[in-house]
Amino acid sequence: MRGPARGGDDPGMVRALAPRHSVRRITRRSLLAGIGVVGAGAALSACAPDHKVAPSAELTDKIEDRLNYYSWGDYENPDDLESIKKKFGIKLQVDSFGSNEEMIAKLAAARGTSGYDVVVPTGVYIPQMVEHNLLDELDHAKVPNLKNLEPRFFNPPWNPNSRHGASKDWGTTGFMYDKTVIKTTPRSWGDFVSLAMGPARGKTSVLEDPWEVLSIAMGALNLNPNSTDQKDLSAGRSLLLDKLAPTIKGYNSSITTVVAGGGFTLLQAWNGDARLALMNEPNPDKWGFVYPLPTANLWNDNFAIVHGTQHPGAAHAFINMMLDPEISYNEMQYIGYQTGVKGLSERGRKDNLPFADLLFPPDEVVARLTTATIDSATQQRTEIVNEMQARSAQ
Repeated sequence: MRGPARGGDDPGMVRALAPRHSVRRITRRSLLAGIGVVGAGAALSACAPDHKVAPSAELTDKIEDRLNYYSWGDYENPDDLESIKKKFGIKLQVDSFGSNEEMIAKLAAARGTSGYDVVVPTGVYIPQMVEHNLLDELDHAKVPNLKNLEPRFFNPPWNPNSRHGASKDWGTTGFMYDKTVIKTTPRSWGDFVSLAMGPARGKTSVLEDPWEVLSIAMGALNLNPNSTDQKDLSAGRSLLLDKLAPTIKGYNSSITTVVAGGGFTLLQAWNGDARLALMNEPNPDKWGFVYPLPTANLWNDNFAIVHGTQHPGAAHAFINMMLDPEISYNEMQYIGYQTGVKGLSERGRKDNLPFADLLFPPDEVVARLTTATIDSATQQRTEIVNEMQARSAQ
């Protein structure tokens, strides 16, 4: 967008980038907030592109009897996993990680001997993982259900033509506001800042992800949220520290529990998590949700095959089944985010899924979204939001 913090990072520092149908479950987006991008870079540096990596087993027509899957915790519908196990007669081992950096570090250290076959990285990490020989190419002939993906998710800039992965799910960022307090109809990040400084002062929440937080300021200033220009970053920093920081009550990625607890008027949130919050809210009509202008984050998690896999046939069969429209629909309902498979929006609206507008962002919204990047300013964004958090605490 990724919501709740993960381990492995310095608890005194805000972490950098990288949902479901009951409040007791920690959302994947919540977990995504804790990612340490610098840590991921360090892990990759330990596995330089020219380092030897153990080879993968040869891909044949055989579907092996085992699959080792490494994903975020509680990120798949258990019923779907059971169906796949029965269909192919495989033993499925599922392990979980808490951040992209944790997953990357394990693969980098193992150099092809991790034992894992399929992993679930966030899309923007795929180019780095490919460069460092951590992922294999997909054999599209073995994954015919790739045809079910919407074009924008079949051919994203970080993974052209789904060469090294296939979309698992995606979402975006916006904000919730209490309509009993805020009588206007906000539309932009500029409106968010104005409301935070006005009727929502002292009752505003933002996410814990530095890219997401800085994008509020960049959007309010009509600047590219991925800008690495020092003038742009300085302008964004000034807005956050001087205007927004004093208004913030909390930095919260698990907004489902925050909304339930009360005390907030304005909350930055990922769309699926906002939907979950409303599904558990006794009075959901009091809340509005905005897909803000001019842009917001488009995040996309992917299935990818690990270089060094010893079960390539099972890996391809697994990914192919997860892209089946029926299984994909089940997955969407379980995790609370779209998968990228075509037709889910139409079916979901026909089935009257609750708060469908939060599950299915309109096409005109998706068209103006921006994917966060990992770049030369990543650490600087983290430092800026650390400063902001310190200012908010004063």
